[in-house]
Amino acid sequence: MKNGTILIVDDNRSVLASLEMLLENEFGTIHTAAHPQSIINTISNSHIDVVVLDMNFSSGFNNGNEGLYWLKRIREIRPSMPVIMLTAYGDIDLAVKALKNGAADFQTKPWNNNTFITKIREAYIQSKGTKHQDTKKAAVSTLEPQMLIGHSKAMLELYKIVTKVSATDADILITGENGTGKEMLAREIHRLSTRNSKQMQYVDMGAVSETLFESELFGHERGSFTGAYDSRPGKFEAADGSTLFMDEIGNLSICLQSKLLSALQSRKITRIGSTKAVPVDIRLISATNRDIPAMVKQGLFREDLFYRINTIHIEIPPLRERGDDILLFIDIFMKRYSAKYGRQDIRMQDQTIDKLRSYSWPGNIRELQHTIEKAVILCENGIIRPKDIMLITPSYINTCTMSQSLDQMEQQAISSAISRTGGNLTAAAADLGISRQTLYNKLKRFNK
Repeated sequence: MKNGTILIVDDNRSVLASLEMLLENEFGTIHTAAHPQSIINTISNSHIDVVVLDMNFSSGFNNGNEGLYWLKRIREIRPSMPVIMLTAYGDIDLAVKALKNGAADFQTKPWNNNTFITKIREAYIQSKGTKHQDTKKAAVSTLEPQMLIGHSKAMLELYKIVTKVSATDADILITGENGTGKEMLAREIHRLSTRNSKQMQYVDMGAVSETLFESELFGHERGSFTGAYDSRPGKFEAADGSTLFMDEIGNLSICLQSKLLSALQSRKITRIGSTKAVPVDIRLISATNRDIPAMVKQGLFREDLFYRINTIHIEIPPLRERGDDILLFIDIFMKRYSAKYGRQDIRMQDQTIDKLRSYSWPGNIRELQHTIEKAVILCENGIIRPKDIMLITPSYINTCTMSQSLDQMEQQAISSAISRTGGNLTAAAADLGISRQTLYNKLKRFNK
């Protein structure tokens, strides 16, 4: 973005100064304005790549109508101009309204510098319409700040919990159905924590085989086993001073649970082939879509390990319980995939939106994301019609009732994916949004 130009509009001089300092190494030219009346002249006579626009200017008024008005004026003159709205935390509903009116994104005050720069970079890439594949990939891959937004009651309650626990070192267990964004929530908690100067370490416990478990988590010394040509630290050491995120922790066998518990209790690990205990300072975040308390009762999960990882429990609500939040995700994915596939003129019929809203979304946000992507690719004449929305067959939906356990729903989803792909497990794993090894492990667990 060093050759790019950004316009920042905010009546608070301190905000303008702070953002100018933050972005001076990102943009070649930075225009600032304390009054929105200068916006039209600036974007008409200068090449602006991105606009950052406050939602309130007049003293005593905080309804956001000024920001929405100037957003509309900008889009009348430059329809493709990406505009990021600045808003106070309590104005989230207004920010959502701004997104529906064409804003590229929104940023709350006060902001996290790294997150804000990421959003601005995405907006800049959108404005340039680059044809380079690697840049396109960057434009569509950073979903974390957006996947966790929403103004439903369930999500507002989740925000409160996340705000309280992120600054602590308490171990957290995140639960929720497939596709609800458990990994993204873990990354957001890490971003808001005091450990965010170091990268969060991720390990998919469902993809780690029993033979490689200790090497993967605790590391090994050179020559400790066949193929150990070099010494290598495990995930625990790599996460020292940071966060270790263990996804699908409910898939661990009892034997591996014991080894994990020992490391968590002592906060020390010993590499394979070594006798030296290495202390580690980690913050643990675990996630699963399984019912761990039920597994404890069945003897499938250690009770002491459950209490160890479950200092704080956060349940992510499924998409069907989030009301109009789905409209926000539809807008996000429409913009994202329209830009990715060069189809910015695409619009969606009201009947199509009604179809999306009435569906139960057993695959949650991930399923919606894939559905919108397919529709953007396949629709004709720039209009997404109800027939372009390819959903799971009604017979599958009927069997996926709320009375079923998560395991049963997961088995149904796997069976359906394998059927749709003609038995091709690699394609089925891609369709489900998981790795092939994870699919193999799930099939083994379900005795398929």
